[in-house]
Amino acid sequence: MSETTRSPYLDVFANRRIAAMLLLGFASGLPLALSAGSLQAWLTVEGIDIRTIGFFALAGLPYTFKFVWAPLLDRFEPPFLGRRRGWLVLTQLSLVGACLAMAQFDPRDSVVAIGVVAVAIAFLSASQDIVFDAYRADLLAERERGAGAAVSVLGYRLAMLVSGGLALILADQWLGWPNTYRLMAAVFAACVVVTVFSPALAARDAKLDATAGARELIGFVAMLGAGLATYFLLRALPWGALDEGRFSRLALQTLSMFAAFAVALRAARWAGFPSFVKPWDAFFDRERAFALLAVIVLYKLGDAFAGTLSTAFLLRGVGFTQTEVGAVNKILGLSATIVGALAGGLWLAKRPLWGALMAFGILQAVSNFGYWLLSVAPKSYVLMAGAIGLENLCGGMGTAAFVAFLMALTDQRFSAAQFALLSALAAVGRVYVGPAAGVMVDALGWPTFFVWTVVAAIPGLLLLWWLRGTIEDLAGRSSPANSGRVAPQENS
Repeated sequence: MSETTRSPYLDVFANRRIAAMLLLGFASGLPLALSAGSLQAWLTVEGIDIRTIGFFALAGLPYTFKFVWAPLLDRFEPPFLGRRRGWLVLTQLSLVGACLAMAQFDPRDSVVAIGVVAVAIAFLSASQDIVFDAYRADLLAERERGAGAAVSVLGYRLAMLVSGGLALILADQWLGWPNTYRLMAAVFAACVVVTVFSPALAARDAKLDATAGARELIGFVAMLGAGLATYFLLRALPWGALDEGRFSRLALQTLSMFAAFAVALRAARWAGFPSFVKPWDAFFDRERAFALLAVIVLYKLGDAFAGTLSTAFLLRGVGFTQTEVGAVNKILGLSATIVGALAGGLWLAKRPLWGALMAFGILQAVSNFGYWLLSVAPKSYVLMAGAIGLENLCGGMGTAAFVAFLMALTDQRFSAAQFALLSALAAVGRVYVGPAAGVMVDALGWPTFFVWTVVAAIPGLLLLWWLRGTIEDLAGRSSPANSGRVAPQENS
């Protein structure tokens, strides 16, 4: 079969670049559960209250702000392994240390310290994601993107099987949680070896001089300082009754963050931080840029609501054991996600992007009713398996389409910074719904909460429908920057 007619999916077996996406996707997916679902299980079995567990979702804040330091990772490179791979090795080695640190604490006595380490894991994970997303965008040819997106999701979900389902079973049956985190540190060490032998990218044409580098760092410090100062100043104001209710306190936190970001962006422009400002300007030059950003935030919002406390729901709300949750929710659920991601990739290889986004978006919204049924029916392993399998299958298809959508939006001139911005916005739902979800469950109960997860998906679908023409145009043409992309090279 000729190169022009061969399916991109055959490249999984014949193309080293696609194979690298599987292995590095695994490395990218490994940390998430360690600061989210698996940590949630550890806190739950140790008796930490549901509202505190809900607020632990804020440990994922680095995922929503990773675009702040993404330009530095795009602009500077460590003096080894060339573009992208040097940063990947540094973040993976740091994750080894963070997991070893987590193993030293007991949630009943050191919940704050565990929260700090969880934020550190999320920061390092978000940094690794920045570099991997840019590496994938730089490495793959346009015809490889569908296969690359699906295979990346496959590796990502396999990693979540290890740090999610397998970790729960190991912690419950043999190792306990501290030793399980030590085992995950060893897995991260193995990921370093994978990164070293991954394909290399061609070197940049332009060299960074000392003056330009100093200006970038000054701009970054000015932006970060202005943003933090604004946030803490706003939080120090006497808000009175507005800062007493659970929802109003969360709203004030959110508004303070938005105000701090606006000031930080202004400071970046004033101080001169082109690696941060130029990717933003390039993105907002496109038609309906704000609406496209809103789709990114809202598309998987219902899915994020349903999943944010799913481990606590199955353990405490229904009464399953850690081993049962690990075997069914994590292993079956993630297996269904992998199948869904691959099915979504196959669908995308033959059908338009917008149609896949809409079809999979509807499916992943409706599938949340399975959790509602599980919350009102008697305890049932069959019902648990059916609800989790369906929800994750549909979510996997939605994820494959969503990753392809983000890749289509990314300008190759600013691949790390722009993909970090877009994927950070995608993480907003997963992070910020956690505290709200904990309060809603405490106030309304599980059945009503899961009904609301379906309602939360509707705005994103309506906006997607409105943007049909824009997305079809986006998917139907190549970015002008792609034609000048430096071709990647492979080493032995």
